[in-house]
Amino acid sequence: MTQTRPAIRAHVHDDAGVHFNELVRDSEYAPGQIQYHIRRLIDAGEVVRGEFYGRTHYYPPSYDEWERGAVALFRRETARSIVIHLIEHEPAAPADVAGALGIARSTLEHHVGHLVEQDVVEKHYDEHNRVTLTLSNPGRTATMLSDVTPRVSDRFVDRFTRLVDDLLERATEDSIDSQEC
Repeated sequence: MTQTRPAIRAHVHDDAGVHFNELVRDSEYAPGQIQYHIRRLIDAGEVVRGEFYGRTHYYPPSYDEWERGAVALFRRETARSIVIHLIEHEPAAPADVAGALGIARSTLEHHVGHLVEQDVVEKHYDEHNRVTLTLSNPGRTATMLSDVTPRVSDRFVDRFTRLVDDLLERATEDSIDSQEC
């Protein structure tokens, strides 16, 4: 066996949650080579594959299901920012989080929905049906958060989505304002 497979395995172990395209960009190997060796590593139990929100991620086998879902989300800049804000300011109302991060409420709700689904964030409702956000497991979340930094490509996609959401929210507000006149 060449050094290709051990190099790919080391990359996945060093950069848990890495995407296939990142593996290709960050290595000297052709996509077909990476695909072949990734399959062999998965079959041998040396790498685990996870599908989260339309993307395929690769992890060391030591990561459990919660950790794989959390890492996939922490690779997204907005989800990561929400979690960091909650670490520093929990409990927090959604409007406060959106305002502090400068994001549209729809963007916040999109990411909070995924964070709740992966049991990273909890939504609590009071007697007036107002929502408060908290972290499900702050210590474990902080540990996992320190293992991941969003890639440039993830940040571009995230910022584009935030821009579109902001433009749509403004257009909706402008439409409501013009109807009221």
